[in-house]
Amino acid sequence: MGDDARESRILDGVRAIPEGYVRTYGDLDPGAPRLVGRVLATLHEDVPWHRVVRADGSLTQGERQAELLRAEDVPFRPSGRVDLAAARLPLPPGEHLE
Repeated sequence: MGDDARESRILDGVRAIPEGYVRTYGDLDPGAPRLVGRVLATLHEDVPWHRVVRADGSLTQGERQAELLRAEDVPFRPSGRVDLAAARLPLPPGEHLE
């Protein structure tokens, strides 16, 4: 898969995350979670970037990201990390995390 197709698939995956849920970088591309970060850091499109969090539920964009997620009623743990058990969007049948 070419870079453009892969980046397009990543952005489609981010757009598909509904309000109130999150996915991790690895959920969006298990083989290249850092690529997901690069795509989100360099995009010039309006996508819900704030719904993508680290595998441990921590945030890459700090309070700005936390505010956007709290506005969508995404649950947080007392540690300040997203409660992935409650907020992580389930994968479609047949897909699995690597």
